[in-house]
Amino acid sequence: MSPTDRPWSLSLVFLLGMASQGISCPSRCSCQYLEVNCTGQQLQEFPVGIPLDTRQLILAANNISYLPAVELSFLADLVYLDCRKNLLGDDLDFTFIGVARLVYLDLSFNNLSQVTFSTFSHLLSLVVLKISDNPNLVAIEKDAFANNTWLRHLDVSRTGLTFLDTSTVRDLPNLRLLGLSDNLWHCNCSFLDFITWMMESNVHFPDADNITCYTPAGLHALRMPAAEAQLHFSCLTQLRKQDYVFLCLIGFCIFLAGTMAAWLAGICAVIYEAHASKGEEEEEEEEEEE
Repeated sequence: MSPTDRPWSLSLVFLLGMASQGISCPSRCSCQYLEVNCTGQQLQEFPVGIPLDTRQLILAANNISYLPAVELSFLADLVYLDCRKNLLGDDLDFTFIGVARLVYLDLSFNNLSQVTFSTFSHLLSLVVLKISDNPNLVAIEKDAFANNTWLRHLDVSRTGLTFLDTSTVRDLPNLRLLGLSDNLWHCNCSFLDFITWMMESNVHFPDADNITCYTPAGLHALRMPAAEAQLHFSCLTQLRKQDYVFLCLIGFCIFLAGTMAAWLAGICAVIYEAHASKGEEEEEEEEEEE
């Protein structure tokens, strides 16, 4: 082969390598341009051999219990990840550290039990997050979505949540849709601030008729507008036993202070009157002597 032909041969080898990489596809998955679909293949583990330029990865309806952060980090261009209906649990902190371009993430129908700040903090471009239908999800940290300022659609419906701090969602400037239905909301005085925010915000709540109180028993199945009215009455107007005791103590102190003030005023008046009458007697004696 002549020296002039060598660059062409190297280019051909490079192109063939790129072409072979482009048509590679994980076992039991189907691939097309920038998309890998492994839906319903009974996969136990994250598939091997995903093309590095993949933009859309669908792993729905499998038995995957763990997402390897290292393998995911190779997919730096990934923008769409569908992992619904798997067995993913609590090992998600720092899992998505290498897929910062992710825009869409579906983790519904899994075994999540909590969401911490480290779970999604690296997903700065995230717009849609679905973590609904995780019946074991009982806690979302107050600052769990602090870095997800582009989040527009958040779904936490049908989970084990009983409480959600208002600032967790109120501080998301682009939030437009929030799913909250069929959760185990505990509608006490601590939850009143969140319900009030719901009533006053511009966020849309799909399936709003099913956003109801689960506890206490007196508010069970009550929709949020009615629950807000009840809680305003019970939390802001009615007093607890401790409040009555406090008010009685304050009243007693005021009464005691008033009594003491009146007693001191009376003593001062008596002393003044005695002093004044003594002065008059002395003046009369002086006039008689003259």
